[in-house]
Amino acid sequence: MKIGQLDNKGVTPAVSERRASGTGNAGGKTEASAQVELSATVSQLTAGSTESVFDADKVKRISDAIRDGKFEVNADAIADKLISNARELLGSVGKS
Repeated sequence: MKIGQLDNKGVTPAVSERRASGTGNAGGKTEASAQVELSATVSQLTAGSTESVFDADKVKRISDAIRDGKFEVNADAIADKLISNARELLGSVGKS
């Protein structure tokens, strides 16, 4: 489910970064054993954005609507978005 932009602040360093800092093999040398290519979706997520990830006003409006019993779930919109996301994911898997 796409909710917002990925925040990379808590991401564990890549294997090559950890090995470079001396926590890898005993000899200190590393060999490339695989080549990895990121999908377009991952590249977009990690590219970062100036968009706000958290909208406090929106959360308050939704929270108030739930509390007051006025929040309505649009099942059709949710289903359409899930199908769209699944098609995008399956399309990128089929191209690999």
